[in-house]
Amino acid sequence: PPFSSAKDPVNMAGFVIENIRGGIMKQIHWNDVESLPRDGSVTLLDVQDPREFSAGHIDGAVSIPLDELRGRVSELDAAKPVYVNCYSGMRSYVACRMLTGLGFDCYNLAGGWRFYAKAAGNAPASAAGAFPCGAAPF
Repeated sequence: PPFSSAKDPVNMAGFVIENIRGGIMKQIHWNDVESLPRDGSVTLLDVQDPREFSAGHIDGAVSIPLDELRGRVSELDAAKPVYVNCYSGMRSYVACRMLTGLGFDCYNLAGGWRFYAKAAGNAPASAAGAFPCGAAPF
């Protein structure tokens, strides 16, 4: 019998690894973000909630929170590659799985905005006050 839930962190990590190794999930890394074209030929999609997005996001990104993505998918052009990010990389992973299933050429930002901002050295001061995955402070 199973000893934990299907969405246990260890199981989720296994799903992610399997999808990346199997070519189901394509990734982009922090050091590739600045070289992405900002000429409209690709879509930079940020699925953070509005509070997180206002605290920090990649320049040129379109904000569609993950909770709204299914209802707003028609705002995206399926003919363009979509590069998705969130704060930690988990919601963008879910968004990429959904968009890939709908026929989009989708790439997940490994490590999310938090890792990108720190690694690229451009983390805004407000990023320190952001909470992962939409969590609110206690």
